Amino acid sequence: MTEENISNTGNHDIFKHFFELSPDLLCIAGFDGYFKKINPSVSKLLGYTEEELFSKPISEFIYIDDRNITAAYRNELAKNSPLQNFENRYVTKEGEIIWLSWTSLPVFEEKLVYAVAKNVTHKKILEEERNILLSNFAKINKDLKKLGYASSHDLRSPVNNLLSIFSLLDVSTITDPETLQFIEMLESTSESLRQALNDYLDILIQKDDINAEIETIKLKKSLNIVLLSINSLVRNSKVTINVDFSQLKKIKFNKAYMESIFLNLITNSIKYAKPGILPIISISSRIFNGKNQLLFSDNGLGFDMDAVKGKIFGLHQKFHNHVDSKGIGLYLVHNHITSLGGEITVESKINEGSTFIITFKD
Repeated sequence: MTEENISNTGNHDIFKHFFELSPDLLCIAGFDGYFKKINPSVSKLLGYTEEELFSKPISEFIYIDDRNITAAYRNELAKNSPLQNFENRYVTKEGEIIWLSWTSLPVFEEKLVYAVAKNVTHKKILEEERNILLSNFAKINKDLKKLGYASSHDLRSPVNNLLSIFSLLDVSTITDPETLQFIEMLESTSESLRQALNDYLDILIQKDDINAEIETIKLKKSLNIVLLSINSLVRNSKVTINVDFSQLKKIKFNKAYMESIFLNLITNSIKYAKPGILPIISISSRIFNGKNQLLFSDNGLGFDMDAVKGKIFGLHQKFHNHVDSKGIGLYLVHNHITSLGGEITVESKINEGSTFIITFKD
């Protein structure tokens, strides 16, 4: 067909064929909320005749849960604001729910809306299936994290108890060199296992920051769980731990984080005790200026605050020459507190100990 032939057919016929043959849903609606003209694809998809679609307000064909949001957007169209990529659900005559994506252009002078819609039901089904899979994967991942945490946490107590047995052995009474070597190997292996469990727990807790669950925690119970897990270390160090939770017995926080905070602060205080002086730790809670706080003090080596300013809670920052120092403990403590909206400060002097003040989010 030549350009002249096309011209002779008239624009009306060309547009009519375009309108009727389009697989997309084409419609003209009035500001009164009724269809004024639709192409065959609308009737075919929804299952209603043209007469049925023209006889009722458009809202009656919309899925009930989407009617309010659709009405709000239709009001914007009436203000001469175009609408693009708006998705809502319609209900077919047979009761099937379908998703449509609309592009609508109002002509204010005519009080009409010219609209094109695509059926995106298949895409929505795929999105829903994907979301279900992601949700299942997330749940499985969370369950595996819990299993890993529980296993590592529960194994620490028997490992520490095993180490305490070694500390009670009087090896001076053992004369067989091979037996002494076996005992030394067992003790070394047990210590390595304890350190591996502690490191693994730190990694698990650190990676779970985003999804930390908040619950009401009894401070004394949380502390006792930690002390039980490191009872051999506590006994061997001959540390004195003074506890006073009388002003504030409970807080809303994450259980694993709280135990990790107690664990890292206590083990640090024991690790960095002053040579020749038994370590003393004081742990208390209070409500200060309307804020829930936890105070942790020791009589250890302390810090030169001018030298460590801005570094004390950094990853892999080391301030004392200790063989087991990795610069992770205080980083984890700071991360646990700040990730849940709290803050931690420290007051310290060299050879005069340190005091950590933890302020929890309201």
